[in-house]
Amino acid sequence: MSLHSHHFSRRGTVALLTAALAGLTAGGAAWGVTSTAAQASAGARTCAVSDLYLSMGRKEGAAGSLYWTIRFTNTSTTKCALRGYPGVSVLDTAHHQIGAAATRTSESYSTVTLAPARSTFAVIRTTNGPIGGPCLRTGSYLRIYPPASHTAALVPARWTICSGVFQVGPVNNEGTL
Repeated sequence: MSLHSHHFSRRGTVALLTAALAGLTAGGAAWGVTSTAAQASAGARTCAVSDLYLSMGRKEGAAGSLYWTIRFTNTSTTKCALRGYPGVSVLDTAHHQIGAAATRTSESYSTVTLAPARSTFAVIRTTNGPIGGPCLRTGSYLRIYPPASHTAALVPARWTICSGVFQVGPVNNEGTL
């Protein structure tokens, strides 16, 4: 099922950029690598949100967990690169965040270069129900920041964070967490 992405408002982007810079100053590389680093290691410019179509793959359950693949498709006419972890949070119908943003897995990553019309993936995870803790209310959207981006896309997606577990893996061509 293909879902359309929507760009975040300018005011929201400014607020989130301010929060991101505060997080970076506090010592966390919350947005992955810089555009320059991705360009240098991949030989291609960093993919901007405007270059990408974001959609969701199939939800799959295994061993008490629920996994969902985020697909990043290059819609531009030139190659671009992604490296690192996307930022992901769950929003309700009024675009208010539900719970904390996804934490990163500790998986290593490399630069993924996307030719036009090619895709790469990142996987999100929560528990498959209230295992060791309650579930939050179900969200209607995922707010997704591609790696190294300060602009988000809103993707219609029903997602429920359970047991305080919400993780995201790095972009990769295998579609693994």
